[in-house]
Amino acid sequence: MALTVRDVERFEASRHRLEAIAYRLLGSASEAEDAVQETFLRWQATDVEHVEVPEAWLTKVLTNLCLNQLTSARARRETYVGQWLPEPLLAGDPMLGPAETAEQRESLSFAVLALLERLSPTERAVYVLREAFGYAHREIAAILDITQDASQQTLHRARKHVARGTARTQVDEAAARRIVDEFLAAATSGRTEPLVRLLTQDAVSIGDGGGKVPAHAKAFEGARAVATFLRGLFKPGKAKRALTGGPAEIHAVTANGDPALVAVVQGRVIGIMCLEVTPEGLAGVRNQVNPDKLERATRRWAAADHGEPLLQAF
Repeated sequence: MALTVRDVERFEASRHRLEAIAYRLLGSASEAEDAVQETFLRWQATDVEHVEVPEAWLTKVLTNLCLNQLTSARARRETYVGQWLPEPLLAGDPMLGPAETAEQRESLSFAVLALLERLSPTERAVYVLREAFGYAHREIAAILDITQDASQQTLHRARKHVARGTARTQVDEAAARRIVDEFLAAATSGRTEPLVRLLTQDAVSIGDGGGKVPAHAKAFEGARAVATFLRGLFKPGKAKRALTGGPAEIHAVTANGDPALVAVVQGRVIGIMCLEVTPEGLAGVRNQVNPDKLERATRRWAAADHGEPLLQAF
């Protein structure tokens, strides 16, 4: 069924919100874009004149598409090479969605997106719709075809699963830059102790290469193990330059609301390292180097001026 210009405009008015929901549900920008496009095709195929509340209709269709995707994704990730991490999004990306409240900022953090992988698809959907987008349990029940009581109970379970992520410290842009500067100075000092002092005792470092870029198959755990790994990671070497295609420019950024470092080679983003900040120190270092999960970041990076890099690495 052909859509009118008005019908298309009604959909486009919801696109950014739909993309933000899908990204939080799937942890992947490319999969979120696909889910939104499929939602548009469903919108195109229906008699939209009889849709009383387009926003509710579109949200229900999108959420259920994402639930199906999450179910199949679980099977795929069982065969994923190495550690799986979400796709990081740089500050200003509209797919990040709302970040006005503490709950909204929490739900888009890289650490919490990783924790959401522990939830069932329904738990993840309830958590995202409630915490990030403020949907009432009555609305969530209608979207997921469950009762309001079930929605409330599911949210309670989901919050318990991701409770560890709430220890994050909210930082503004200036504070994020100071954290990155201090971290980078310690990481490039050639010594382990400066990094150990920045890290919590139970700190963890995870890398996602997707089998396409070398990354350790298991996480490093504990301050000294993480510090030793990071010291080696930032140590220059010919092999690293050959692997990256040349020296990498390192910039301070914010990704998913977290302080982060981005490594760029000839305009191509080759890695984004997100730092999880807690009152006790840096609790997590998550390094996304899978090129498939950096395509959107590369496109957005090329569209803006980022000034001089902090340093050239490798």
